[in-house]
Amino acid sequence: MNPSLRLRLRLALRNLIRQRRRTLLSGAAMVVGMALLVFSRALAEGGHEDWIEAGVRLGSGHVSVQAPEYRRQRALEHRMSNDDRRVVEAALAEPGVASRLVAEAPRLAVQGLASSASSALPVGVTGVDPNSEQGFSLLPERLEAGRYLEPDDRLHAYVGARLAERLDLEPGDRFVLTAQDASGDIVGQMARVVGTFRTGIPEADEALVQIPLHTAQEWLGVPGDVTSIDLLLESSRAVRPVLASLEATLAGGSNSVVTLDWREAQPELDAAVRMDDWADYVFHTILFGIAALAIINTILMSVMQRTREFGVLRALGLRRAEVGRLVFAEGMLLTIVSGFAGMLLGLAVVWLFFRDGLDFSSLMREEMTAAGVVIDPVIVPRFHPTQIAQSLFFILSIGILASIYPAWRATRIDVAEAMKFSE
Repeated sequence: MNPSLRLRLRLALRNLIRQRRRTLLSGAAMVVGMALLVFSRALAEGGHEDWIEAGVRLGSGHVSVQAPEYRRQRALEHRMSNDDRRVVEAALAEPGVASRLVAEAPRLAVQGLASSASSALPVGVTGVDPNSEQGFSLLPERLEAGRYLEPDDRLHAYVGARLAERLDLEPGDRFVLTAQDASGDIVGQMARVVGTFRTGIPEADEALVQIPLHTAQEWLGVPGDVTSIDLLLESSRAVRPVLASLEATLAGGSNSVVTLDWREAQPELDAAVRMDDWADYVFHTILFGIAALAIINTILMSVMQRTREFGVLRALGLRRAEVGRLVFAEGMLLTIVSGFAGMLLGLAVVWLFFRDGLDFSSLMREEMTAAGVVIDPVIVPRFHPTQIAQSLFFILSIGILASIYPAWRATRIDVAEAMKFSE
């Protein structure tokens, strides 16, 4: 270490120790602020990830592979053929995708009409593979009556509870599904209610019907075809590398499919998460400002009370720049020590007390929904390596920004006036 730097650090440490009370109070404020910053970031990250996961498991997953025109028109004619499916399955077997893939769900979706003896309502009918949906969708977990679809089912349907109520249906009752098939003809399909679900989202509970995929393909005259293959990944952070891998692979094998991430497929959820992110940024900026002001106050008061000391140092030959560097070293030393202590405290709080989640159910009298997603009252904090890097960046930024002004003030002290100053 440079002797000059070593000397400045020793002097800075001595000056901080001389004013123990002020140093401890300011350091404690920064430790608490940094710990709160780390904890709130982990809690926000966990809340967002839970929110996104609930949304994609009720929707089209983190990534959806579709025919190019399907997203815009939602028509059966813009479906993926059996050949397209084989190309996509080969792309999903690539290491960059397979290592991050939790579940995949081939689906055949069509808009239709559900009719019973009492009423008829417009619905969205989705042909699904029961085995795939068990590990992908939230609907099997939201069972209210009856059971979920099984691989051997044929003329069975899993319907929303509100839809069943409006059509006066119970498990075991029959009803008719009507839709337009691949050739443009209106075709009907008899189905028996095997179970009902309740998600807490009225729109979903009143308009969703799931039937076995092979039944939907036979009914609509599209054997082997699907409208999408939806992917559930290990986390939303895996979306970007998976998309890059899929696009690189599919570009060389097929031009008849495209990949969409959850932000494109569910823009309302994307907008809600972005708004919540901005609110978090405002809160974290306030914490950042509080910590910076604590450091500025400590170092600036130190400068003002040591005017005579700086005057003596200047008279002994210390240059203005060297005085400024000494004060800057004090600020950086206080910031780094307090910041690291605060970061470790925040990590310890997250790990020791909240690793199993923070339960807000006592604050919610009923289920809360946002952007078509039921909010889970239990939030599990999540901390990623990037957040550690961000915390280190905050620590250094606070130290630099908060130490610049006091250091500059120290360089402006006049030697003659300082020698007259009485502490």
